[in-house]
Amino acid sequence: MDPESIRQSLEGSGLRCTPQRYGVMAFLMEHAGHPTAAEIFEAVNRLDPRSTRATIYNNLRDLVQAGLVREVAVEGRSARFDAKGMRHHHFVCDRCGSIEDVEWYEVPRPAAGSLGKRVLRECELIVRGLCTRCAPRGTLSAKRRRRVDT
Repeated sequence: MDPESIRQSLEGSGLRCTPQRYGVMAFLMEHAGHPTAAEIFEAVNRLDPRSTRATIYNNLRDLVQAGLVREVAVEGRSARFDAKGMRHHHFVCDRCGSIEDVEWYEVPRPAAGSLGKRVLRECELIVRGLCTRCAPRGTLSAKRRRRVDT
């Protein structure tokens, strides 16, 4: 995404285009993975050492609230962030903790009244299991366990 597009997306969401906010958004748009706040801080701070951790965390919060960035929360691990424009779900590997994008498909909405007075914005999935790098090792160890058990 070019600099002008990033500026327009920030301002179009009601956010000022500060150098730090621009740096966070530019890094996320260029980053193929799902970095943590600490990784984002390190990358942005290499380019602009004036950024503090608090500034980066506050900008991430503002970008999430504006809908420009998604926070992917994984139990027991640091939250990860994603600024890819297209809608998608996530796959989280139980072994290595990697997070991969999964093609979007509609998820059935909860039954009427099951959420009480809550207002539903969107349903998204986090699918868990073993990624392609970990699955072969996991499959072999499961086979070995079965052989030992018999």
